[in-house]
Amino acid sequence: MGKWRTASLFACLLLVTGGAGAQNTAPEFTMALTGDSIITRALSVYEEPAYLEMIEMIRGADVAFTNLEVLLHDYEMAPAARSGGTWMRADPKMADELAWAGFDLVAMANNHSGDYGIEGLLATIKHTRDAGIVGAGTGGSLTSAREAKFLETTKARVALISMSSTITPHSVAGRSRDDIPARPGLSPLRFTTTHTVPLDTMEKLRGAVTALGQPVGENPERLSFSGETYVVGDALAVRTSPDEDDLVEIAAVVRNAKQLADYVIVTIHAHEGPNRMEPAEFLVTFAHAMIDAGADVFVGHGPHALRGIEVYEGKPIFYSLGDFVFQNETLLRLPEENYQAYDLEANHHVADFNDRRYDGGTRGFPATPEIWESVIAMPTFRGGELVSIKLHPISLQFGSPAWVRGRPLLANEELSQKILDDLIRVSAPFGTTIQNDDGTGVVVLR
Repeated sequence: MGKWRTASLFACLLLVTGGAGAQNTAPEFTMALTGDSIITRALSVYEEPAYLEMIEMIRGADVAFTNLEVLLHDYEMAPAARSGGTWMRADPKMADELAWAGFDLVAMANNHSGDYGIEGLLATIKHTRDAGIVGAGTGGSLTSAREAKFLETTKARVALISMSSTITPHSVAGRSRDDIPARPGLSPLRFTTTHTVPLDTMEKLRGAVTALGQPVGENPERLSFSGETYVVGDALAVRTSPDEDDLVEIAAVVRNAKQLADYVIVTIHAHEGPNRMEPAEFLVTFAHAMIDAGADVFVGHGPHALRGIEVYEGKPIFYSLGDFVFQNETLLRLPEENYQAYDLEANHHVADFNDRRYDGGTRGFPATPEIWESVIAMPTFRGGELVSIKLHPISLQFGSPAWVRGRPLLANEELSQKILDDLIRVSAPFGTTIQNDDGTGVVVLR
């Protein structure tokens, strides 16, 4: 409702002033961008001031985005044999909760898209659409998973294009051929990894692969084994690059969308990187290519932590916006495979799984503060030109009980300082300067 009221006021102002063109100024258009939302509990029941202020901030934006990293269904379908880690499922009503919070756009391509097979993926598309949210990144074929989805707003038309580089093989969408129906799934961005090793290391590798009875090829300075490529170089190094066919296909979608919308948001789910807070090389290459193709904003998510911000060709790149909702410990049920992985028996349940997985909260996600610290990124455009980027620190309540943590609210002064300091540090390698303006990060635009 907040956006409708804002739209009505804007329309009235146009009537009074004779339209924006009469003043030779385009209206500002602000986005609220967030990271992963693993939502398993209602959002609409809480009333803390720091929470409601955050919700109004999201609702007040002209468009709001999050990554939906959970499947929505009522257990009508069986879990897939493999998952993206934990089999993610939530009540379909969680789509309505995201809509209540003000979200208009969601990405649906991620490593959990195939946790409950094709049926779970298609059910999630349906429930999201029924809630009035535009979703992208999955579909009944590779073409529909790749394509842009569009949101109509009073001020602008927005396109969303979503894909994932962190994937389970069975979740990748396919094409129709020889009158065989296409396979529903997600839009992938695959990548190649090349390891550079000294000559003596290469000789040892080739010897070990030969001993395993595997072919090594005739080039003594190059070896492909188990999906990885090794080449001789001066020192140990790892290089990654986006799959050229995927990049070309996605770039074509972006170029098409830019001719059909005012703003194009490209978003990717990518865990890959040297560490949780640094993106892989292929992701930087891909982000630049998407901006070159016409994207106005590039949004990453997946590593469950903040990564750096870059302004490339006047467009913002958020390599990861961490988590917005992280309620993976309050899943209602888990399949047998999750319990087997931790040697749990029939009388063990979800809480026992969490306790075993995280060793009573002393390791993993519950013990890592950065998982529970993030920002809402709010870039503002005027006439297609980026005029500001504000970063509002949020806390997902690290250290609270499992049934509390994971729900965001605006961070207090001390935590805001810490979050912004971290973001300043990881953004510096991209030449980005961020200032702390009374607890709000402001990206300095050149």
